[in-house]
Amino acid sequence: MHEPVTEQINSKTIDIDRRSTLEIVTMINEEDKTVAEAVSRVLGQVARAVDIIAERMEAGGDLLYVGTGTSGRLGSLDASECMPTFGIPPERVRAIIAGGYEALYRAVEAAEDDPEQSARDLEAAGVSSRDVVVAISASGNTPYTLGAIEHAKKTGAVAIAVTCNPDSRMAAVADVSIAPVVGPEVIAGSSRMKAGTAQKMILNMLSTATMIRLGLVYGNLMSNLKAGNEKLRHRSLAILAAESSVSPEEASDIFEEAGRDLRIALLMARANLPRRDAERLLKENGYSVRRALEDMEEGTKTSIPTEAE
Repeated sequence: MHEPVTEQINSKTIDIDRRSTLEIVTMINEEDKTVAEAVSRVLGQVARAVDIIAERMEAGGDLLYVGTGTSGRLGSLDASECMPTFGIPPERVRAIIAGGYEALYRAVEAAEDDPEQSARDLEAAGVSSRDVVVAISASGNTPYTLGAIEHAKKTGAVAIAVTCNPDSRMAAVADVSIAPVVGPEVIAGSSRMKAGTAQKMILNMLSTATMIRLGLVYGNLMSNLKAGNEKLRHRSLAILAAESSVSPEEASDIFEEAGRDLRIALLMARANLPRRDAERLLKENGYSVRRALEDMEEGTKTSIPTEAE
């Protein structure tokens, strides 16, 4: 097998240790500019993965990220943001990192060498045939993440590989392979850099596009966010006031009446509904504000008698 591109020497930066500080950061920035273009070339695979994840989650399955080192931390970061951003229960998007909790803030390098441990970790997480496992690895050859893909496929879960090496072992066995080629790193083998940036961009797309497909975004607004602090409460009130054409004071009153649930508050304000009816309508429409409003509007249209009647 060829040496992964992320381990190769970058001819553009071989004398970076002899450059000025401004030249060093300029070199890094120039290399970073190539990442978005590399990701743009694999958008078809990203879209395919999103469609699969959305379909599985809509049917009750969960999304599980699995990775080691930087890749595992990026998966953990993306998973942790889904609940506050999209209001989805935390167990629906989870992350497993080789080495466990300690590996989130400290390198546990040896943990990535055991492919059987990832199988045990996925079993402990209760992975099933309904789920999607996204294995993340810059080289695509890490034993732990390769083992995760193999175990996912044995259980019937969909296995998606996010790597920066299209010729990797993970890419070869995954159901869907997303492999942007970002080229050699500024510092050879330091895949926390361009490869990490590419992985972060792709994970952003996977989770965000999936949640949009599931109806957990209204327009381009975080309609399902959880107002767990003052900043998010302020954001919720701003969304409610703007989308319902009410004053800030009215928005605050409606928000409190809705139990500080922005989804309920939007339906109450937009459709002039009491809280109980708004809750029922939201539940019937998969907790999507957009679908609930369209459902209500369609019901209103069909209930209006025509002139012939």
